[in-house]
Amino acid sequence: MTTPRVAICGLHLEVNAFSPLTTRADFEALSWVEGDAITEAGRAAVSATPAEVPGFYRRMDETGPWEPVPLIMISAPPGGMMEPGLFPDFLARLARRLDEAGPIDAVYVGSHGASRSVEEADTDGAILALLRERLGPDVPIVGTLDLHCNVSDRQVALADLLIGYRTNPHVDMRDRAAEAADAIRHLLATCERPETHFIRLPLTPPTVTLLTAERSPYADAIRQGVAMRDSDADLLGISVTGGFAYTDIPKCGLCVWATARAGQGAKARAAAEALARGIWENRAALSRTLTSIEDAVAEAVATGADPARPSLILADVADNPGGGGGGNTTALLSALHASGARGVVFGVLVDPALAATCHAAGQGARIEAVANAAPSPFAETFRAMARVRTLSDGHGVGRRGGLAGRAFTLGPSALLELEGSGLLLAVGSLRRQLQDPAMLELLGVDVDAARTIVVKSRGHFRAGFDLYATPDRTWEVDAPGLVSPVLSRFTFTGLPRPVFPLDAEAAWP
Repeated sequence: MTTPRVAICGLHLEVNAFSPLTTRADFEALSWVEGDAITEAGRAAVSATPAEVPGFYRRMDETGPWEPVPLIMISAPPGGMMEPGLFPDFLARLARRLDEAGPIDAVYVGSHGASRSVEEADTDGAILALLRERLGPDVPIVGTLDLHCNVSDRQVALADLLIGYRTNPHVDMRDRAAEAADAIRHLLATCERPETHFIRLPLTPPTVTLLTAERSPYADAIRQGVAMRDSDADLLGISVTGGFAYTDIPKCGLCVWATARAGQGAKARAAAEALARGIWENRAALSRTLTSIEDAVAEAVATGADPARPSLILADVADNPGGGGGGNTTALLSALHASGARGVVFGVLVDPALAATCHAAGQGARIEAVANAAPSPFAETFRAMARVRTLSDGHGVGRRGGLAGRAFTLGPSALLELEGSGLLLAVGSLRRQLQDPAMLELLGVDVDAARTIVVKSRGHFRAGFDLYATPDRTWEVDAPGLVSPVLSRFTFTGLPRPVFPLDAEAAWP
């Protein structure tokens, strides 16, 4: 066989329909690469592109000759729908590059899977439809998807194989991209079209219940699916994805699908239905009790007063920028500061104006720190006298978990020490969840010395901060925000109903 020419493209955006629109500037501030810049990022020691990109390039390079045909790969922090015109422009760029690329033997699509635009609800399906329209039915298309993707029947029909992450916190992106590379090699060698059986359950579990290191119907199904695939050569892939209810579209929901070699569709059906049935029958276990702000603050006070007490992590899950939260709510911050709890590190509060004030005042300055000077829903104004301890441009490289070895930026940032409580407040300019201790260390924080660490994150922090608190000392706090795990607090208009846990009458035959 001649050297295969493999195209690479993707769109990474997890959409929370209740958040402000995602703009072109949001993508450009994180990662927007086209053409040969994708290959440069895929083979660079450090880049800000999704981790799937270097994972795919590395595996393809390891397994034989190939010619990359890089098209377009864009990535933005989780947020609202793509602003008008943005997705049509993405599709136009993708189409133009496809038309200019010449013959293509296969395509790798490394997308998040929960995007949405003002013009198109099923953006991921639209990308696959464009690829099929241009390339025809015989060119293998293999994609990877985030564990919190929303999958449509159209996507399953158009792709040869879709591969979901297996870990939450997500630390297997490179591995899944390598799996996609191996699948492309297999499909090119066999020229077969796999068969997939796909199930979407009327189930939208809160994202805090989808941790894969814990025992749960969801985590158990992922492990069982891996065992099934490993024990049967006819099964090319099995994925169990939790979905992202906040995208608020009809394809939301927990999904299970299995892909088998041609002629082995019965095996795919049996595997998918067995896993889906197990999850559905045990769905009541997909629940979580959150800690009240009052109880969280009381424990922070006790932890700060007793050096023998194990350190504590408080997760402000409802304001997770990694799910579309603003990173700017202050309910938990205000309560901790008022309590006088000692040894508290709080991060990252997203407030570009406050960060600019800190930089203008200079390191060591005493200022009135005003967060959310113009308040917004859930983000109330907070005021405190403070000293500017550290200033930074916000650029760093992650060292643990999903950010390990990847470039990140908080934008202009600062560390404030609040008068009275001594609370250390990390302030950034860009919406980024606190998922790696490097984000605090670039501001001079001694994370080991902290008694209580407050993270504006839902779950990815667990892979970065597991050194500092045990699971039983890692508490999810019931504070307000755009990503509250209490789904009944949202007015859904596109979510398929009835659905568990919102509707008692939800049923799956």
